Amino acid sequence: MKYLLCSSVFLVLLISGCGNKTKTDTSMSSKAEDKVEVQAQNDEKVKFPVYDFAEFEPLLHKNDGKTYVVNFWATWCKPCLEEMPYFEKVNAERKADGVEVILVSLDMPSMWKSRLEPYVEKKGLLSEVVILDDPDQNSWIPKINQDWDGAIPATIIYKGDQRKFYGHGFTYEELTEAVNGFTK
Repeated sequence: MKYLLCSSVFLVLLISGCGNKTKTDTSMSSKAEDKVEVQAQNDEKVKFPVYDFAEFEPLLHKNDGKTYVVNFWATWCKPCLEEMPYFEKVNAERKADGVEVILVSLDMPSMWKSRLEPYVEKKGLLSEVVILDDPDQNSWIPKINQDWDGAIPATIIYKGDQRKFYGHGFTYEELTEAVNGFTK
């Protein structure tokens, strides 16, 4: 009886363990398939640099005397598109003052060729556009700002060690005022 009970418990544990292992293997397989899909889309020669967070992070820490305006956006985000002309205007007006605008697209890989590239071309965006493609948002979002919940639009303005995070959209006047705080 004791042997039968131990065998039954062992069998239940073995089956449970295999169930978890199978589940883990399936999710790992799914992640591998996602990686292959992203790689295949990257092979289409997207017009913009594609970074994971480790590759992107140095863009948040340049120390060359310029003021950087780093805007996180996506083509599917209506408030992002509404404020985009203001970033372009600041980029054009303030470039001579050492202001550089970097537009960080958070579009999904399936949208890079179909939506992102056509949007940038149609709108004639002259600011630097980069793609942040790192699925581990829970890791990199707090590295950008501890208080950021991940919602977009979001912007960081920095110059050297002076840095401010904005977790909202801008009007042209608000954006100009924010940039002025870094260029005086």
